Amino acid sequence: MTFTGLYVPLVTPFTADGDVAADALAALAHEALDAGAAGLVALGTTGEPATLTADEQARVIDICATVCRERAAALIVGAGSNTTLDAARALAALDPRATAALAVVPYYLRPSEAGVVEHFRTLAATSPVPVLIYHIPYRTALTLSADTLLRLAELPNVAGFKYTAGGIDDTTISFLSRVPEHTAVLAGDDLYAAPLLALGASGAILACANVAPAAYAELVAAWRRGELESGRELGNRLAPLAAALFTEPNPVVVKAVLAAQGRIPTPDVRLPLLPASREALTAALAALPAQPAGIRV
Repeated sequence: MTFTGLYVPLVTPFTADGDVAADALAALAHEALDAGAAGLVALGTTGEPATLTADEQARVIDICATVCRERAAALIVGAGSNTTLDAARALAALDPRATAALAVVPYYLRPSEAGVVEHFRTLAATSPVPVLIYHIPYRTALTLSADTLLRLAELPNVAGFKYTAGGIDDTTISFLSRVPEHTAVLAGDDLYAAPLLALGASGAILACANVAPAAYAELVAAWRRGELESGRELGNRLAPLAAALFTEPNPVVVKAVLAAQGRIPTPDVRLPLLPASREALTAALAALPAQPAGIRV
């Protein structure tokens, strides 16, 4: 499968009693697909999977899988770990309705780049679905070279990357200039999504798309259609929103905005995250772009 377009990493909304707000999650899933997203991501970082119980994780996956099956949309499920054995077990037990698995580069242990390649060789051989490698150096403390990224791209059953390098650097340029055609590169940095799409990324996984799914779906589509002026203009208008939504740890400001819009019942997150400050929420609401012609934000 080729992964192109926008994939929305859904937040996990909570009720006032602290339970998963199932109806609100299903509504967000439908809204994202109605707005033009190609699919959803369940249990991405934005969904706070580390703070969910195993039963809650299964419930989130079931809700998203049900919506995706109903809508014939792709479902990417976060299933990574910092140890190969745990990650392989998670992949082996993946919900059969998943289209792909999103597995993070091992964090904390800081293996060698050769160790990272062997980690993903094992996971790709274990996984019943294609694997998308989540490269996010500012969370993993591992910055992979372009050569290593290209080695990973050639592993059987590796479909591509969620690429979240924190900027556009020489490694990014080198990697994207040489990435194989069969490899999907999905922009994972909301602030740098437009430049990555301009450099050839095939799509995006963006937390900000919880708030403005139609605008971000159109941003990806414009670059994919080669509409440079439209893509550049929309990217510039969305940049302040991306900056505002990430002034505090993801997804606290995103959830605050969604709650203020009445789209989820509470802005609650789980410790060690704290709710967004009033200042961050005010700034994010002010950064919401005006509705462009033909695009529902």
